[in-house]
Amino acid sequence: MYFQHSAAIWRDFPALVAGVLHVDGITGNAPTCPAVDRFAAIAKSRLAAAGAESDLPEIQAWRRAFAQLGLKPTQYRCASESLLRRFRKEGSLPRLHPQVDLCNAVSLAFAVPVAVFDVSAVTGPLEVRYATGDETYLTFAADVEHPAPGEVIFADGAGQAHARRWTNRQSGRSAVRDSTTRALIVAEALHDSAPADIAELVAALTAEIQAAWSITPQATILTAASPRFTIEPGA
Repeated sequence: MYFQHSAAIWRDFPALVAGVLHVDGITGNAPTCPAVDRFAAIAKSRLAAAGAESDLPEIQAWRRAFAQLGLKPTQYRCASESLLRRFRKEGSLPRLHPQVDLCNAVSLAFAVPVAVFDVSAVTGPLEVRYATGDETYLTFAADVEHPAPGEVIFADGAGQAHARRWTNRQSGRSAVRDSTTRALIVAEALHDSAPADIAELVAALTAEIQAAWSITPQATILTAASPRFTIEPGA
């Protein structure tokens, strides 16, 4: 299995930097709460300094990308903006699963969308690309949708869309659950300091995963010059 962005995505969004991690051996009872609280505190400090999540450069870059795709930025928000907005209003996020909680907290702190997929629910390669209109998307309510042609999706080899509108909404099909043991984590950024920030984010996630599960994830940074992440056997 491999993960990549299509050549058309790299062409249209040359500032994109993506950090990708594959984790094998996670459980639903790992002690990630202390790390989650630390990253939440960072997010709280950043929000206090910025005034609002929409003023953060990471979020502004995603709003420009959504506008480029013809999406109204206040109607469709990238995942990190939605998390930050909820966090600002409610003061915390619900706890779902140690791996998801950790990734959500890192997303808050870095203001960068971080997607987490159960690898067992993904068929073949996973690619961020423009939809053809033939793909199917399963919501968390088990409803089936069909992304419109040209929409940016995470599509697998079976034509299943695992995320819609790029970083807006993940699918219930590959959501991490208590039974999940293998996960693919994808963090994407478009702002000016994305290369350094994504490297720091990947290092932070790697360290916390090692601390919580005693697992060293396979990880890399993707660029237009090196666009593919291949899951190594046994990794």
